[in-house]
Amino acid sequence: MTGRLEEKLTRLLGTRSGAALEKMGLVTADDLLRHYPRRYAEPGQLTDMAQLALGEHVSVLARVAEATVRPMRNRGGVLLQVVVTDGRQRLALTFFARHAGALRGHEAKLVPGRTGVFSGTVSAYRGERQLTHPDYVLVGGDVEDADAALDEASKPMPIYPATAAVPTWRLQRAVRTVLDPLTEDDVPDPVPAEVRASAGLPSRLEALRRVHAPATAADWRAGQHRLRYEEAFVLQAALAQRRAAAAQEDATARPPRPADDPGILARFDASLPFTLTAGQRAVGTDIADDLARPRPMQRLLQGDVGSGKTVVALRAMLQVVDAGGQAALLAPTEVLAAQHARTLRALLGPLAEGGLLGGAEDGTRVALLTGSLPAAARKTALLQAASGEAGIVVGTHALLSEHVQFADLGLVVVDEQHRFGVEQRDALRAKGRVAPHLLVMTATPIPRTVAMTVFGDLEVSSLTEVPAQRAGIRTHVVPADNPRWMERTWQRVREEVDAGHRAYVVCARIHPDEEDDATGKAKAAEFDDEVPEFLDGDAEERPPLRAVLEVADALRATPALAGLEVGVLHGQMPPAEKDAAMAAFASGASQVLVSTTVIEVGVDVPEATAMVVFDADRFGLSQLHQLRGRVGRGSAPGLCLLVSTAQPGTPAAARVEALAETTDGFRLAQLDLELRNEGDVLGAAQSGRTSSLRLLRVVKDADLIEEARRAAVALVDADPGLSGHPLLAAAIAAQLDPEKEEFLERA
Repeated sequence: MTGRLEEKLTRLLGTRSGAALEKMGLVTADDLLRHYPRRYAEPGQLTDMAQLALGEHVSVLARVAEATVRPMRNRGGVLLQVVVTDGRQRLALTFFARHAGALRGHEAKLVPGRTGVFSGTVSAYRGERQLTHPDYVLVGGDVEDADAALDEASKPMPIYPATAAVPTWRLQRAVRTVLDPLTEDDVPDPVPAEVRASAGLPSRLEALRRVHAPATAADWRAGQHRLRYEEAFVLQAALAQRRAAAAQEDATARPPRPADDPGILARFDASLPFTLTAGQRAVGTDIADDLARPRPMQRLLQGDVGSGKTVVALRAMLQVVDAGGQAALLAPTEVLAAQHARTLRALLGPLAEGGLLGGAEDGTRVALLTGSLPAAARKTALLQAASGEAGIVVGTHALLSEHVQFADLGLVVVDEQHRFGVEQRDALRAKGRVAPHLLVMTATPIPRTVAMTVFGDLEVSSLTEVPAQRAGIRTHVVPADNPRWMERTWQRVREEVDAGHRAYVVCARIHPDEEDDATGKAKAAEFDDEVPEFLDGDAEERPPLRAVLEVADALRATPALAGLEVGVLHGQMPPAEKDAAMAAFASGASQVLVSTTVIEVGVDVPEATAMVVFDADRFGLSQLHQLRGRVGRGSAPGLCLLVSTAQPGTPAAARVEALAETTDGFRLAQLDLELRNEGDVLGAAQSGRTSSLRLLRVVKDADLIEEARRAAVALVDADPGLSGHPLLAAAIAAQLDPEKEEFLERA
């Protein structure tokens, strides 16, 4: 943006006002105009006070019911007690002063019958909700004449995200001070005129006026629609540019070996003890075709838990090895990297022992490279990668180190893409002589609208079938406050172990003495490579979260589990201890593993058939689904018991009940989006002052996103460099710069 919109608020509004807004992250005129109202108070429509939560900073539109000045009983001074109402609920406003004269200004304004917006933090006194010394503005009370007051009272009132220092009406005045003098020349519009005309949209300045100063409800709705379209259009244009740029890059074609000259892929296929699903075969063909082209593949492979993504990815890696190249598999945690290396070696068997006694003559090697490897093992892995001896190199962020070299990197497979930023991915891709092919895997099923919005620069392949040998999972909700149900929970765990199986017990935090915040959420800083995905919008006080160490001790003393070995796994353990804990569980040396969510993705112990999740109602649906996917991975059926403290009818209860009703990850992912707050959907998209995604909702706005996508793709196809559309190019550069572009990689 240029010109007036880049001016500092300290210059436009004065140093004091500008500094207060700067503390909210609002530095320039553009920042302020992008600080859109949270909602609108319609004329005559008062705030529903039943929704007010203790501790929340609120702005409420209400009518004064009564006002009383009286001396304070226990200390000197007086107080003004005002009661406001929405017609059903009451809210107290309390003002303290040393003498009655100091309250006369408030007393003169706050007379019964007056309507205003009152802003403060909700507290409780003797069981009654109140605001202490709230800021307020009276409808019609701050204009010069009756006609202006009547006009003001007849319009929707914008209610902004505010703070105690800067209440909503001060934001409203600041916005009008900045907005009113602007002309069309002052507000660059990234949506080209021809696109606006085709979609029937107003200019950006007109949209801002309708959003910040609406005359009717239709005004702000039309303004929001236009601004949502802009957000979708700029994002889709950026994705279309990335797609076009990738199509122009050179890559080394890695075609399959011919049938009369079979290689390691053909030998692997012949050795498989099971039949690939139709979906695995179809997706495998698409990937094989991509790899055979001299342009870098850019493909997202998504599949529900247990759908067989690892085999599909391994077949792609082997095609590249057959063609003389190497593949790198980037995993987000050391536990998952080590798990992948073990899984790939087990699947390949002798084919992973190339050059070793007893290994296949035309086999390759699978190297593991993580930050905690001993020096000798690290040196060996580095040499295998650099020499090309290892056709497949598995690792964590350690693969990004400048010391890691490849002989001929042909394919990068990124597991759990949302855990990596675009810079990390590109650092690995840069290790190839030319751009390597890219395969992104995610175990979190992504609804169409999210894939279109977040992964719009990738071709999307979906695995929806579960291999025939998987037995399925039963899920039940266990009320945490029901002793008989809890007792039965541990009896069921014992029954599974006695049948030769194993059980996970999942907790949200590690130490019982970690502090929770007001909603009972453990501090994320206490976790290493596992961060629970809390989506708790419920305001009531919750019991403390259960912790790994206390639960492990309690289970060791539980009669139903007597004689069993109870292991522990969490992110703060040294890597060697993590590996030992997983190995003991996989071998059966420990039959019960108490863990944090570090096991959420990729951990594969076929003998694990039972899982108990404490505080299940505090997690998001997608994360619960991923956790559940750790059991029932063999031929025996799985059992998942969700221990919940949620009250019936709350969003938290709805989440666990939905999980108990279905194992369809795609259906759950869609429901998860519908249950989340809008700001949770795109994750990092909301971070950063320059982020453009303020109004766009990927569920509700699916049709609008598709419309904007079509327009953006057509425009970029005709003008890939956007030389004829400099304002759009500037918007992409300003709002989706490399530091902010990480949100394109998240879901």
